Amino acid sequence: MPSPHTERDTISLADFSATHRDLLWILSQTGPSERGPLHHALTDYYTDGIDHTRVCTTLEELVERDLVTKQTNDSQYRLTESGRRALAARQAWQAGTHNVSGGH
Repeated sequence: MPSPHTERDTISLADFSATHRDLLWILSQTGPSERGPLHHALTDYYTDGIDHTRVCTTLEELVERDLVTKQTNDSQYRLTESGRRALAARQAWQAGTHNVSGGH
């Protein structure tokens, strides 16, 4: 029987770019999506736009880190459980509700 995941099992998004984090956020809000709509969502958000190749590269990096999975039969990207936990940990950190030892 697999052990439950702990906070230590969660991948930190601190070393990821804003594009990585934004793609995770979009997937968390929209659910499974193809590359085109993800690129469109980022283009709408970023004032300078974003190159399609950069979106593709970033998605592949997220797949390699097991934060996103790509369904080959329908070319849709989905958050993995690791991706959900990493995003939730990031949101907790942003909200100031994370557990920090040794703080003031």
